[in-house]
Amino acid sequence: MTTLLVKNAEMIVTMDDAGRELRGAAIFCRDGFIEQIGPVEALPQDADEVMDLAGHIVFPGMVNTHHHFYQTLTRAVPGTQDANLFNWLKTLYPIWARMTPEDVFISTQTALAELALTGCTTSSDHLYLFPNGARLDDEIEGARIVGLRLHAARGSMSLGESEGGLPPDSVTDSEENILKDSLRVIQRYHNPEPGSKLQIVLAPCSPFSVTGELMRQSAQLAREYHVHLHTHLAETEDEDDFCLQKFGQKPVAYMQSVDWIGNDVWFAHSVWVNDAEVDLYAQHGCGVAHCPSSNMRLASGIAPVMKLLARGVKLGLGVDGSASNDGSHMLNEARQAMLLARLHSGIKGASRSAPDAPPLMTARQALRVATRGGASVLGRTDIGSLEVGKCADFFAIDLNKVDYAGALEDPVAAVVFCAPVKANWTVVGGEVIVGDGQLRTLDLPTHVERHNKASRRLIAE
Repeated sequence: MTTLLVKNAEMIVTMDDAGRELRGAAIFCRDGFIEQIGPVEALPQDADEVMDLAGHIVFPGMVNTHHHFYQTLTRAVPGTQDANLFNWLKTLYPIWARMTPEDVFISTQTALAELALTGCTTSSDHLYLFPNGARLDDEIEGARIVGLRLHAARGSMSLGESEGGLPPDSVTDSEENILKDSLRVIQRYHNPEPGSKLQIVLAPCSPFSVTGELMRQSAQLAREYHVHLHTHLAETEDEDDFCLQKFGQKPVAYMQSVDWIGNDVWFAHSVWVNDAEVDLYAQHGCGVAHCPSSNMRLASGIAPVMKLLARGVKLGLGVDGSASNDGSHMLNEARQAMLLARLHSGIKGASRSAPDAPPLMTARQALRVATRGGASVLGRTDIGSLEVGKCADFFAIDLNKVDYAGALEDPVAAVVFCAPVKANWTVVGGEVIVGDGQLRTLDLPTHVERHNKASRRLIAE
């Protein structure tokens, strides 16, 4: 058994039901789980490892609910910089078709390194194309080395251009192969137990890249084995038009028709949803991965996040692919979520000082979405807050930085309102992944050189 004591933190932000923010508190962990949390003098004074976090603020590890790790290889590619989603995809599909298993491995580690350095301890990833022998296994092995919790979403594309889909046929696969491999990875890797570091998700890519039959069969398989379902939905008006033309329905109604509405489903984006669709999400327990940076980068629109929260929809944050965000900074994503929600409120009337003006998203709401919200979306009850019995997943930031000078009357709000910084410490299951601002599980300079070499090869071919 191993123990960890965290003491002397300026503040511990629990994100528990009471929203406690503890000063003069400590956390005692055993075998990767929180055993005690409370006043320093009431907890054990010794442990196998003691972390003195004087001057730091401690938060639950953030949960990233939507990403495409492989896209770290294709950031800011010329020809995509000023494109909307459909045109952006059409430019990148041929580049991604050149990826190798090693590229998937390398890009996974790059993305997870970025996430760990910015306070993320759990990430979902949506890998939906498997060229040149690449498999989900390549991502899983890369993630194991970095050390974050992973919800590996086995994505797929089966509806190519020849059948009216958006992707070229060269990056699609047969539905027989997709379902066979989906079953394989569930049986080999999925671990539903508390503290699990690896779970499998089934994730046909989008309404414009898979058939309705694959959606139905994926849902059936997922429910047979009790794994979650994930896809892109209602991201753009182009998608609306596609669904109306192809299926005679808007995206959310189409999801209903293929049995994709339920508390085991979460959708990325959900920008273009109306009141009735939001109510449907709430009624059936559907989750949403909100991706503010990506939605702005690709001019997709503004998701109605305050409406989603008000109606009780499970809401988490997603950095989205590094080719649509150009980064994987979780704390920045929380800040972007708050600012974009405020912009939306301003458009809806908050710029007038009226008693019925729409509410503004608060810093604490943004942090709650990034932590407990994300855990709820992924169906996890063992992460997302700092409470007895939950995983020892947290990150800590040194408040004695110029970034926070003059902002310490409310240090919790400061980490969102002020410019986003890197985490000083990131801990997953009691294991230090980032210490003193340095990633401990990878030789990062060597890795970056390797990553850039792979990226140059992909783009130059």
